[in-house]
Amino acid sequence: MASTCLGVLPRAGPAFGNRAPLRPRLNGAARMPLAAGTQPDLAVALCVPLGGSAGIWGPSGLACARLAVAEINRAGGIRGRSCRLLTVNAADDAPDIEATLVDLVETGQIDALIGLHTSAVRHRILRAVGGHLPFIYTPLYEGGERTPGVFAIGEVTADQLRPALNWLGQHRKPQRWLAVGNDYVWPHVSHRQARDYIAETGGAMVAESYVPFGTTDFSAVLDQIRQCRADAVLVSLVGQDSVDFNRAFGRAGLAQRALRLSCAIGENELLGIGADNADDLFVSSGYFANLDTDENLAFKARYCNHFGERAPTLNTFGQSTYEGVHFLAALFNQALRSPPDWEDMGRAPLRYQSARAASYAGAGNSHTPIYLARAEGHQFRVITRLSA
Repeated sequence: MASTCLGVLPRAGPAFGNRAPLRPRLNGAARMPLAAGTQPDLAVALCVPLGGSAGIWGPSGLACARLAVAEINRAGGIRGRSCRLLTVNAADDAPDIEATLVDLVETGQIDALIGLHTSAVRHRILRAVGGHLPFIYTPLYEGGERTPGVFAIGEVTADQLRPALNWLGQHRKPQRWLAVGNDYVWPHVSHRQARDYIAETGGAMVAESYVPFGTTDFSAVLDQIRQCRADAVLVSLVGQDSVDFNRAFGRAGLAQRALRLSCAIGENELLGIGADNADDLFVSSGYFANLDTDENLAFKARYCNHFGERAPTLNTFGQSTYEGVHFLAALFNQALRSPPDWEDMGRAPLRYQSARAASYAGAGNSHTPIYLARAEGHQFRVITRLSA
């Protein structure tokens, strides 16, 4: 499905002429001929998971991006040019992500990418089309992304985990942590960092367990928690996998012996987990739907007015695409040249619309306030703000 946004920039080739095409352009224009006096639109590939473990992120990610596009439309677009979203399935099990994006880039159908998906998919996208278009990567991730033209604006592990583990160490004093995650880069890096952070609190990481995407049977992990006598579990599972693990954890009665901490459970996952299985579940995140801040209250009002009562549930993953679209607009609007030269883009601080008061200091440095919340029934109760 596609959305439209009134106003944006030149085609991929001219705007980023310093970059060689992936291979020679195909014969025949992908776009319809333009009438005299009109200008081409800015087409953005919105890469979101439409299935697989992270498919639960898709509906809110699409909705929030479309809201941002509508807001940019009403404000006159970007440099007076039109814009639209093209949805690309970025599920971890989608076999044709690379081929789809290569075709879109080669035929000049897109000018930029916005991605809400796992880091495993980010690496696939970069191998296929990295360096050819600006790429706004929006969700939380492990940190360290420095590829030219990539703007990773989500929370990073260090900012989420260290203060959360410190708070839990002070207030709950767990001693024996077990970490469980999907078998890819974000959980591996997060757990490696968590080992040091847990040691700072006087505890220890006693075991780690990794499972493939799509795992539904967590009995072996639950047995490991019992055998290791873990009194805390770091959960680095994605989407539906996190839902299935936490359901099994709760039904096994393990909440009586171990608290849980995650950096990647949103409101959709919590609804799937269920109130009966969410005891002593903590989440460290840059966004919760019930944040009582001026920015979030205004964002929620606009979201509800735009989509009505049947809108997808707001959560950290969906909000990130809203932020990503506005970041992209601000990035192009601030470009020093026309057509923009991405050697100039992203060097200076950037102001953009955000529901969580995020900011960009330039040179790839983003900042997002981090909060710690505890599950209470089907909602999160924000306990404290962990970072300024």
